[in-house]
Amino acid sequence: MTADDPAVSDPRTADARPSGDGRRAVRSYVLRAGRMGSGQQRALDTLGPRYVLPFAPAVLDAEAAFGRRAPLVVEIGFGMGDATAHIAERHPQTDFLGIEVHAPGVGALLRHVGERGLGNLRIVRHDAVAVLEQMITPGSLAGVHLFFPDPWPKKRHHKRRIVQPAFAALVASRLAPGGYLHAATDWEPYAEQMLNVLSAEPALVNSVAEGGWASRPDHRPLTKFEARGLKLGHGVRDLVFLRRADGAA
Repeated sequence: MTADDPAVSDPRTADARPSGDGRRAVRSYVLRAGRMGSGQQRALDTLGPRYVLPFAPAVLDAEAAFGRRAPLVVEIGFGMGDATAHIAERHPQTDFLGIEVHAPGVGALLRHVGERGLGNLRIVRHDAVAVLEQMITPGSLAGVHLFFPDPWPKKRHHKRRIVQPAFAALVASRLAPGGYLHAATDWEPYAEQMLNVLSAEPALVNSVAEGGWASRPDHRPLTKFEARGLKLGHGVRDLVFLRRADGAA
């Protein structure tokens, strides 16, 4: 898949995507031009055909895509892929599907794949909500990672935040009973919104018995982005919610 893929590359269509009933739904991201380094482009050209899965409005056969049957974790918006590669390397028994729309980030993660020999990682370069809706079987995911999504801090842009009630319900429907959603943000107002939205989803339960924030789980490394935020005095909040074990909503 290249930067010319019309499904993801036209900034004029970045603010909206078709909803299930044909209306235009607000997107949580805007595509911005980014410089592709030579190493990233080379990785995209050489490794993309094997590790980048084409978006298709059909259920993904994960066993065929990874060549084995294993727990599957989806990461939404992996940026430049440093944390994603670290997690995949430390958990070889788990398969990871990274979703990202920005070509430089895809190329950067593919470099990690090549350098570290990460056979348990695949990428889809497309809108994450569409991937979850159309490619992921209900009740099939062991986990979903959402680390430092765009906080859209201006009030008029809050509708663009990905964590909304419909998103929480969608993620819950794709998690297997006992599966988890792990979100992290360094933007306090967005953390509060996430907590309220996820707590209101009846199919999810906060992993923290008394409610509130989770400690940073061992599987999430301290990212460069997070370290920079901490230096600026931004508190980082982790939230871990679980799909109810009985699968009930």
